[in-house]
Amino acid sequence: MRAISQNTYGTPDVLEEVRLPRPVPGPSQILVAVRAAGVNPTDWKHREGGLFLDRLPLVLGWDVSGTVEAVGFGVTLFKPGDEVFGMLPYPYGLGSHAEYVSGPARAFAHKPAGIDHIQAGALPLAALTAYQALVDTAGVRAGQRVLVHAAAGGVGHLAVQIAKARGAHVIGTASGAKHDFVRSLGADEVIDYRSVDFAEVVQDVDIVLDPLSGDTRARSLGVLRPGGILVSLLPGTDPGEAARAAELGVRVESLLVEADRAGMEAIADLVEAGSLRAHTEAVFPLAEAAKAHALGETGRTTGKIVLVVGPQDA
Repeated sequence: MRAISQNTYGTPDVLEEVRLPRPVPGPSQILVAVRAAGVNPTDWKHREGGLFLDRLPLVLGWDVSGTVEAVGFGVTLFKPGDEVFGMLPYPYGLGSHAEYVSGPARAFAHKPAGIDHIQAGALPLAALTAYQALVDTAGVRAGQRVLVHAAAGGVGHLAVQIAKARGAHVIGTASGAKHDFVRSLGADEVIDYRSVDFAEVVQDVDIVLDPLSGDTRARSLGVLRPGGILVSLLPGTDPGEAARAAELGVRVESLLVEADRAGMEAIADLVEAGSLRAHTEAVFPLAEAAKAHALGETGRTTGKIVLVVGPQDA
C-alpha cells in the first residue's frame, strides 16, 4: 500500500510517499480502506519533534473515514463493505495517512449517510476533542455561557456548534476576517482578539475551551464565574495557576483526546440532525501531505485540512 512516512523529524519535506505492507487486522480490530483522513496540528507537531512518539519511521494520521475491508476475530459491530469513521487511539495507535489502516473496532462508528468521506474524515479527532471537553468534562447544558478560543479553528469551529446544539450561549474569539464564519456556526458573540482584550469584555462565563494555553489560559481564569471550568487542550505552565483557580473558586482541566465509540456515535447523531458540520479549508491528495502540513503550520486556516486517499464515490 501507499503511505506517507518519515525517517527523521523536521520540516514538511521529511514526509515521503513509500510502499508498506498492508496491515492485517488482529483480534477485535478492523482493516479500513482509507478514503479520507484529516490533518491536525498534532500531526505536524509529531512530524517536527516526535511529541509523544519516539519511534521512526513514522506514519502519521489519527482521523479515518473509509470502508471496512476485513474484520479480525471477535468483531461483531462491522462487516466488510461498511462505511465507517473514527479516530485511532491517541497517541500510539496512529497510521491513517495511508491507503489502509487497522484499528480497534470500537474506535469507529458508522459514517453518517448524509456526508461524504471528506467531511467524515475531517471530523473525528477535532470533534471528539470538542465533545469530550464540553460534554464529558464540562457538562455543558442549556443556558450556560461558553467561551471558545480560536473559534474558527479545527477544534474551535466544531466546539461552537456542539455548544449551540446543547443550548448554550456561545462567545468565540477569532480574527476580524473570520467573524462572519464564526457567526454562521451559531456563535452569539464574536470577539476580535487582535483588537479587543477578551478579559475586559467577557464575564460570568461557565465554561472556557482553550486550545491556545499560555497567556490566554491565564487570563481566561478571570472571566469564569465561581464554579466555572476552564478546559485546556495543552499542558499548563504557570505554577501559580492552581492557587489562583482555588482563590477564584473555579476548576481547570487539561484534556487529551481519547478514542471513543460512544463519542463518535454522538457526533454522528449531531451530523445527522444537521447540528454539526466540518468546514474544510483545503483538500490534498495523499502524495501532497507535505503541502497540507505546510498550510496547516501557517496558523491561518479556517476549519480543517483533509487528505484524499482513496476513491470518493460515496
